Amino acid sequence: MPEVLWLVIGAVVGVALGFIITRFVVNASSKRAAEEAENLVNDAKRQAETMRREAVVEAKDEVLKMKQEAEAENKERLREVRAAENRVMQREESLDRRVESLDAREHQISSMQGQLDRRERDLLESEHEVNLRLERVAGLTPEEAKAELLDTLKDEVAHESAAIIRDAESRAKLEADKRARSILSLAIQRVAADHTAETTVSTIHIPSDDLKGRIIGREGRNIRSFEQLTGTNLIIDDTPECVTISCFDPVRREIGRVTMENLVADGRIHPARIEEMFSKAEAFVNQRVQEAGEQATFDTGIHDLHPELVRTLGRLRYRTSYGQNVLNHSLEVAYLAGVMASELGLDPVPAKRAGLLHDLGKAVDHEVEGSHAVIGADLARRFGEKQEIVHAIEAHHNDVEPSSVLAVLVQAADAISAARPGARKETLDAYIKRLEKLEEIANSYKGVERTYAIQAGREVRVMVEPDQVDEATTTVLAHDIAQRIENELQYPGQVKVVVIRESRAVGIAK
Repeated sequence: MPEVLWLVIGAVVGVALGFIITRFVVNASSKRAAEEAENLVNDAKRQAETMRREAVVEAKDEVLKMKQEAEAENKERLREVRAAENRVMQREESLDRRVESLDAREHQISSMQGQLDRRERDLLESEHEVNLRLERVAGLTPEEAKAELLDTLKDEVAHESAAIIRDAESRAKLEADKRARSILSLAIQRVAADHTAETTVSTIHIPSDDLKGRIIGREGRNIRSFEQLTGTNLIIDDTPECVTISCFDPVRREIGRVTMENLVADGRIHPARIEEMFSKAEAFVNQRVQEAGEQATFDTGIHDLHPELVRTLGRLRYRTSYGQNVLNHSLEVAYLAGVMASELGLDPVPAKRAGLLHDLGKAVDHEVEGSHAVIGADLARRFGEKQEIVHAIEAHHNDVEPSSVLAVLVQAADAISAARPGARKETLDAYIKRLEKLEEIANSYKGVERTYAIQAGREVRVMVEPDQVDEATTTVLAHDIAQRIENELQYPGQVKVVVIRESRAVGIAK
């Protein structure tokens, strides 16, 4: 019991000592913590004060810096404003000086205008006096003097225009002639055509003149039957051993010729036999027409023509123009146009096509009103040819103005073919009249002394009076004569006009 009591007392005393010790320790710790906290607070306050002071110092520095920058900017702006003010003042001063100068010039101009007015009046008076003196000295009225002055000006203008024409022609022809000669010579060399031409009437040889009576028949029944069937005129005259068949339609004339030759060869001539021979001849000639058209298209390499155009083209085999066979001429034009198109870098096929068809209207021009160019263009248009081909056909004789290279090529090829030596023939009367007309046109101009048409009318040489026509006027005269010939005459190819002026100086020694 005492041990337990002691144990309890010891425990109580231990607990009490522990509590006392713990309180002491706690109190001591609290004091230290309070002191540390107070120290921390004081340190924080000191740091905050330090930071506040530093912030205040930095803010003051920043404010000072901004103030300095603002002052510098204000100073710069002040300088710019002052400079602008100076410039404005200088401009104002300059404008003032200009206004003063303009005022002075205006005053000076006004003064000069007055002087000019006075001088102009004096000049007009002097001019009037001079004119009066000139009229008295020259004995000319103002109208006569004006007319003489106009004549002088016309001569000067003629000189200048002649020089301009000469320069322009030389520049234009320098390159064009060279290139054109090259193309044309090449085309002519590469195309050689036969120009054996048929006559416009058919003459048939008969074995004897006794056969003429049988051809006429009793009371003329055979000849009437023949003419009625063939649509031709049979001419039987005193010409020995021949009869003549005449007709505007070349195909009908050929049918009549074949019919008559067969009748003469057979020897039996009566209306029934004539009808039989006519049917055979018609079939034969139509077959030859078809073959001629097909051969022409084959030779030129054109295979898509309308059959009616092929047949019409074949009819040109029996058509002549100025003694030139039209089908041969059309083939030659096709070849020439194709060669020239190739040389110019163009497609030769349309050129050949247009050249082959260009005289198509001559096959039916005796049946339809109008020029053969327009008729041929209508035919081509009706049977589905392209517009460029139709235009080339229509324009090859300038019935319409050529508006394409193809049309000009066909014109050139047509002129080359027609202008070949021996290509065309014309009657003596028409030839002489054309030469006389050429000389008449040239002789109608003032200053022309003599005129000679040479080279079968392809050149006209004009001799002028040297004291009436000067060197410059010769160019104008040649141009005017050529233009008038072109407007008034119809001729194959072209006509060259040469104006010749000769000056001679003669001295006599005594």
